[in-house]
Amino acid sequence: MQPHCKSCDCNMDEPILDNFSYHYPPELLEVLIETIPTLVKSKQALLSFFRNAGVSSSTLKPYEDIVSRDRNAIKMYDIARGVLIELNEQGDKSLSTRRKILKAVVDFEDFDTCCYENRRNEARGLVWKVREIVNRKDSFTRMRIERDNEKLKNIREKEAALVAEKKKKQERIKRVQADLSSLLKSENPHKRGKDLEKVLNELFACYGILVRDSFVIKGDCSEGIIEQIDGAIELDNAYYIVEMKWWKNTIGRPEVIDHIVRIANRGGQVRGLYISFSDYSDAAISECKNALNRNVLVVLATIDEIFRVLEADADLKSWLKAKEQAAVLDKKPYVKV
Repeated sequence: MQPHCKSCDCNMDEPILDNFSYHYPPELLEVLIETIPTLVKSKQALLSFFRNAGVSSSTLKPYEDIVSRDRNAIKMYDIARGVLIELNEQGDKSLSTRRKILKAVVDFEDFDTCCYENRRNEARGLVWKVREIVNRKDSFTRMRIERDNEKLKNIREKEAALVAEKKKKQERIKRVQADLSSLLKSENPHKRGKDLEKVLNELFACYGILVRDSFVIKGDCSEGIIEQIDGAIELDNAYYIVEMKWWKNTIGRPEVIDHIVRIANRGGQVRGLYISFSDYSDAAISECKNALNRNVLVVLATIDEIFRVLEADADLKSWLKAKEQAAVLDKKPYVKV
């Protein structure tokens, strides 16, 4: 059973005392100096109080010698002050002793037996004061602990949310990877092409890349559909018009020119991303390289590269940024990274 404080109806448990046992603050030190002499009836009893709390013989000996020679030569308050100040100055060495002394005062209840009759009320009041100081400190400590616990709870909740979000993203990417793999078995070229658009757009979305699904542009003079766009993405505030092809044959110069024209007609406001199942001809790569001289950027990529990114659990954004950098800085629109 934990010691009980009758004056304030609280448990004076050990964690509370630990708030003070490392070093008595000035207010508590002065109250202890005043309180402890009222809890005993003699200087010998006072020395025994400290001895029972674990105060070393070397600390008590000077006071024992004085009391042995002439007990009237020193007051109990002087003994209490000298011992407590020395214990405070001893730091870690007397940590346990300081704690035991404080606990003995906080738990003290034998006022009728140990105290002089005319000092019992004074002793009760001083013990209550020590308890009040300890409890006040403990209240602030508990509030701080509660705040710290609340912060820790919020941090853990955020971490848990991040873990859950990461897991959700990984599961979503795995589904995309499975869908992309299933396209290898598809024998319907038209359906496979449309499904590729959906799968890759979902993949971009998994990595937080803003996506606009395939759309058409109609003429202003009733020409009907004049342009078919497989999709568009936004990466670091830059817009890319995406062209996707699942052809067995190599993508040649005519195919990439169509995409280059599509980008050029937008006045340098967008960039181009070409994603192909098959590889690109040298003429197609050269055409994209020459387009850079006209401030038209078209990055060439393959589905095989995307498979490798997924297999390596790499970041799709970083992969695109690396390809963009190679195209802009090194004038290499088709670099496998």
